[in-house]
Amino acid sequence: MRKRLKITEMFSTFAYFKNDSDVKWITDHKLRRSIESCLKQSSSPDSEQFWSFYWYKIWLSKSDNLAFMHLSAYLQEPCYWAAKSIMNKFSSTTYEFADFFQMGIAEVKKICTGFKPERNSNLKAYAMMAFPSLFKDILRRKRDADICTNYALLRKITKKQFVEALQSAGLNSEEIASYKLAWKCFQVLYVPKHGSGIERLPEPDQELWSQIANLYNRERLSKLLSPLSELNPETVEQCMKKAAVWLRSYLYPAVNSLNIHNSDTDSSGECNLPELTSESLMSELIAKENIQERQNQRQQIHDFLLATLERLTPEMHEVLYLYYQKNLTQQEIAVQLDKKQVWVSRKLSKSRETLLMELTKWEQESQQSQGRVNVSPNPNELKDRSVALEQWLAARSWS
Repeated sequence: MRKRLKITEMFSTFAYFKNDSDVKWITDHKLRRSIESCLKQSSSPDSEQFWSFYWYKIWLSKSDNLAFMHLSAYLQEPCYWAAKSIMNKFSSTTYEFADFFQMGIAEVKKICTGFKPERNSNLKAYAMMAFPSLFKDILRRKRDADICTNYALLRKITKKQFVEALQSAGLNSEEIASYKLAWKCFQVLYVPKHGSGIERLPEPDQELWSQIANLYNRERLSKLLSPLSELNPETVEQCMKKAAVWLRSYLYPAVNSLNIHNSDTDSSGECNLPELTSESLMSELIAKENIQERQNQRQQIHDFLLATLERLTPEMHEVLYLYYQKNLTQQEIAVQLDKKQVWVSRKLSKSRETLLMELTKWEQESQQSQGRVNVSPNPNELKDRSVALEQWLAARSWS
């Protein structure tokens, strides 16, 4: 994939897949006009971090669709590389790389919602850490859905997931309330009689559907604000089958074209900049940016980690190389090195622990040398630092 270098490209182009190895950038002309207009009207720095934070602030405060589409375009690259990484680690999956990519892009809103600027000021760096976890969760949920029958899935799902699936399917509030009541009646009466596992529950018989319909018809008058008509057993059965289909689609959304944008938004491409001309936001953006200082700090950390890596034992260095550069599993590394898997696991853990401890110690010493208060990192900061270290190990060029 060709790296996008210009601000206009970063915030207005989307990845287009001819096949897994042939990816090119397609321009959304509305987004391009928007970012070009913004650049002309502002004297802000020509920085991707500045503009990613700018669009994030607008989206966060207004739920603005144009801002969200700019963020979706911007996060194409971290999603691409995270999908590449997950494909290497889960090579047995039946899904293509493009499928993984589009599943990730479908969750950009979740990425943006989880982003906390006060903890990590770089949206792209955060996305590089968040996308792999998101992919693993999608795979786990897909596996849970695949091994269940429709009726077992309806028994194990949560109320929140059930309601969100129906909302995603486009049902209105009255329909959702009716489906939810029918589902609750189903859960009350459809219970496993044996301990053979919920995944293999048999289909309900006609007598059970009649009992579920009768319970629904009794409960609807007191439980529904706008009671619909009574349901017969056949209708209840069809409702539950439809709900199961919607649940599977929600748990593991189908891969659709990414180049489908909201037609309800203004198509003129003009960009109003109330936030950009606001003194408070401008001050906040400039304070957040501090570009040169952060670049210097990142380079110092990079150089320190490289030096620390060289001081590790040859065995530790080799295990890290095979795991992060060659994307081998622990079992594959054990076979290649003629070692037990537990040995590989310990070497990996010890190597990462050593790097993390040395980095923490170095940062504390740096703070002291600059006359700043030396505060030991809390557990959340250590966790964030550990995730960032993992990302650095995966992204660096190994010699």
